[in-house]
Amino acid sequence: MPGIHESRVLIIATDGVEQAELTRPRDDLRKAGAKVDVATPSGEAIRGWNMSDWGDRIDADLKIAEVNCDDYAALVIPGGVINPDKLRLDETAMGVVQYFLESDKLVAAVCHGPWLLVQADACDGRRMTSYASIRMDVENAGADWVDEEVVMDGRVITSRNPNDLPAFSAKIVEALGAAS
Repeated sequence: MPGIHESRVLIIATDGVEQAELTRPRDDLRKAGAKVDVATPSGEAIRGWNMSDWGDRIDADLKIAEVNCDDYAALVIPGGVINPDKLRLDETAMGVVQYFLESDKLVAAVCHGPWLLVQADACDGRRMTSYASIRMDVENAGADWVDEEVVMDGRVITSRNPNDLPAFSAKIVEALGAAS
């Protein structure tokens, strides 16, 4: 796998994504040298959620159905409540998640984003974290849930909430850079 400067990273999201959980990793990864694409179900801009109300429009680079997973070294799944709840019911989005997991590519999920890992049946035996309100979902899916800002188990990185975004982004950058 290429190092950070040759890495392409995919972020999948839809309306209601916790804005900072998409924009912070996207911007941090770009600043570190990765090429980052945002894919949405429609391929159009989406509306972020900014903590307690609707936030900004966030541009998309492509439609999730048009993603060639082989082009990417890592997948980032931001949270918010609405975003992962919609995406875990989207067969195309879940197909992308499954492909990354089965290909042993890096998968990073923050906040409620691990719901997609629960849906993908990818939690059993993993050490993980998430937003506290979905702890039981993650544990019921077989994970060893821990209350830490960022956790990496194999090729899966999880984080708890927007306060943990600096550590979350740094761990993704570190994992991609270690691959060089």
